[in-house]
Amino acid sequence: MENKKSDLKNRTRIGSAIDNELLEKLKDLSKETKVPQSKLLDEAIELLLREYKNDDEQAATKEVI
Repeated sequence: MENKKSDLKNRTRIGSAIDNELLEKLKDLSKETKVPQSKLLDEAIELLLREYKNDDEQAATKEVI
């Protein structure tokens, strides 16, 4: 039997704990949209990283002024 870890070519498995209410909302959204939970998490992380990047850029601009 092949190792399951090698089945993922462009992805990495992680272990993490998530708030129970957030998990239920994620599951519901996944069912409603038919988008896998992992894809929804990818999108959420991308949005979070963009938000932090924008916050850092705005803070740097304020320091210059």
